[in-house]
Amino acid sequence: MIDEVVTSQKLVAITFDDGPNPVYTPQVFGIFKEAGGKATFFMIGEQIEKNPEIARQAYELGHEIGNHTYSHPRMSELSQGQRVDEIERTEKLIHHVTGQKPSVFRPPYLDYNSSTALTVSEKGYHAIGALNLEAHDWEQPGVEHILSKSMSCVKNGSILIFHDGFGDRSQTIQAVRLLVSELTSQGFQLVTVSELLKRAELGE
Repeated sequence: MIDEVVTSQKLVAITFDDGPNPVYTPQVFGIFKEAGGKATFFMIGEQIEKNPEIARQAYELGHEIGNHTYSHPRMSELSQGQRVDEIERTEKLIHHVTGQKPSVFRPPYLDYNSSTALTVSEKGYHAIGALNLEAHDWEQPGVEHILSKSMSCVKNGSILIFHDGFGDRSQTIQAVRLLVSELTSQGFQLVTVSELLKRAELGE
């Protein structure tokens, strides 16, 4: 899985899992609009079905939508057919919203083995991890914890993970607002994962 890329540019990709969510995802839109940046949303198919207009808004605002499976299972516990079904069902939903196939995938729980790697590769995806796993934003460990553990992972080419779906994400929103403000003040550009990968491939 790709946790970071090598780049001389001050680029960071901030990602959000488990949405779209009617309460928290629009707040993320606001934060990034104010900062002039873009994010990547790894969306769950079941949540896209519940909130298609929010998924469409993410795309229209220039954010990237990545595949995070249909029902958020542990991929290593599934058969090959089940893995493919989880990916393809969400792929079709994202295509319906955006008109194109997503190119990045994040396995739920970052649960990843050789069988999953093969399936993801065969489906034409880049598997995306993150550097700031110690932030544990999904456990609501406090705004300061989320912020400090994430800031310690920031460098050129970092990919960071947060969650905009399932449960109370108010701590995440507060931490991301502070993080985005700090990063932009330091001159970092907030880009989608695909843009980060493209810039790295060009040797920028």
